[in-house]
Amino acid sequence: MQLNFGGFVPLSTVDWRGKSVCTIFFRGCPVRCAYCQNSAILTGKDLRDLDEIAGMIKGSVLAISGVVFSGGEPTLQKDALLALAKTAKSLGLAVGIHTNGVYPDTLSALIENRLVDHVALDIKARWARYNNLFRVNCVESVQKSLALCRTAQKNGTLPEFEVVITLFRGYEDEVPLIAQEAGDVDIVLQQGVTESVRPLSEAEMKKIADTLARAVRIRTREGGEIVYEGDRSRRASRKRQG
Repeated sequence: MQLNFGGFVPLSTVDWRGKSVCTIFFRGCPVRCAYCQNSAILTGKDLRDLDEIAGMIKGSVLAISGVVFSGGEPTLQKDALLALAKTAKSLGLAVGIHTNGVYPDTLSALIENRLVDHVALDIKARWARYNNLFRVNCVESVQKSLALCRTAQKNGTLPEFEVVITLFRGYEDEVPLIAQEAGDVDIVLQQGVTESVRPLSEAEMKKIADTLARAVRIRTREGGEIVYEGDRSRRASRKRQG
């Protein structure tokens, strides 16, 4: 079996909060967001035998506690992903997935076989705009993935689940709607960076977070990732008004 390979980072402390991991990037993605930071691996071919990829994981095993599969879109290559997740588990490593949720069947197989410990689901817009933004009609698939992961976390078959919302200037008003649609899950507000639009600052992202009335994590290029529990004075005011 082969993997359409996108890249490998032997040691990362930023791809899974609180863990040292190696990160394997899968080439190919049907969504192809204009702002993708890994745009070089959205298309093309670099086929590698899974034994080679397994060797990369084994080469990092003394320094890591987990493996993150990212992309591109890792769930696009279902069989290769399941096989590599099994390899990671056999080495005593935790498995994390970064996904856009377009392939819920792959996520379901990972969860059912206890091959994933952490899922970061990137929700890119409110549902009403989803299919207009991308090359594929994928909103129902993403909704299915969200429901699947929420259920799995509640019943204990998925230890960690978070929704990642990438913020861009001009679309700040969408964040409360996306968070509401995501439901009662961990939320990460991630700074969107493009050449054409000035990115939101950490301070601006905190103001957006204050509208959610819940603790979130804020991720920026400058400051890394922080836990933000909100403007306490505003939250107290909301409680008094309630």
